[in-house]
Amino acid sequence: METRANYVLIGAFTILVTLLLLLFALWAAKYSSEKEWRTYAVLFTEPVTGLTEGSPVQYNGISVGTVQNLSLAPDDPRRVIAILRLQANAPIKTDTRAKLSIQGITGSPFIQLTGGDPASPLLADTDRREVPVIQTEASALQNIADTANRLVARMDQVLSDENVKRVSNTLSNIESMTGSIAEQREDLRALIINARKSSEQLSATLDNTNRAVQSVDRELVAKLPGLIAKLDSTLTRLDSAANNANGVLTDNRAAINSFANDGLAQLGPTLSELRSLVRDLRRISDRLDGNPTRYLLGRDGPKEFEPE
Repeated sequence: METRANYVLIGAFTILVTLLLLLFALWAAKYSSEKEWRTYAVLFTEPVTGLTEGSPVQYNGISVGTVQNLSLAPDDPRRVIAILRLQANAPIKTDTRAKLSIQGITGSPFIQLTGGDPASPLLADTDRREVPVIQTEASALQNIADTANRLVARMDQVLSDENVKRVSNTLSNIESMTGSIAEQREDLRALIINARKSSEQLSATLDNTNRAVQSVDRELVAKLPGLIAKLDSTLTRLDSAANNANGVLTDNRAAINSFANDGLAQLGPTLSELRSLVRDLRRISDRLDGNPTRYLLGRDGPKEFEPE
């Protein structure tokens, strides 16, 4: 009985030690896992269609973790909270941004991390929350959707009832105008023929004008040397005359100065006397015209005898 009791104690001790070693291994594995991985949160404000738990997370094209959990924000169901399990050594900075991407054209979506300036601090060192939050930016799909929505809105404005009515009226006016043009086809043909004739006449006139101008140019070019020679001779003569006049003025400068000083001073009284003389001569002329006998003889002329 004592031997059997010893075996039971040894077996129980062995089982207890094994359990302790197993618990220690699990704790060590968990501790190591917590040291190798870090948890982050991403708050999307757009639909995350196709994204599931376990979807990859890439940093500039390199896989750094997976999506651990997806849920709607409790305060706003329009937003989606994605819990990421990333490598502890992944350089998640304060300016790192997360966005949805698609592998190829028909591939499954994943989360792409971009940015991260080397001088920026780590997000885990500045965000003291239990789970640091990585900021998001609009994905290419969201940009395409926004652009499509704007295009649809503009198309709705362009294709409004008022614009459709205007386009219909414009087409009606164009149809009426083309009908009027078809009715006036003969007049248009005559107008085109007249325009063609006018164009031909204008072309002939321009040719004649061009020939006349060329002829005038040739005559002018032919006469230009003679004209230049005559102009040179005339300028030479004018220069000689100017030199002669300058010499005459230089030689007679004393006489000219004397005339300007003395002669012009005497010219005023002389002109006054001439004016008085002309006035007296006009008075004598008037008297001679009126009664020359009385003026010359000092008496009236003899009267003619008139018989009774």
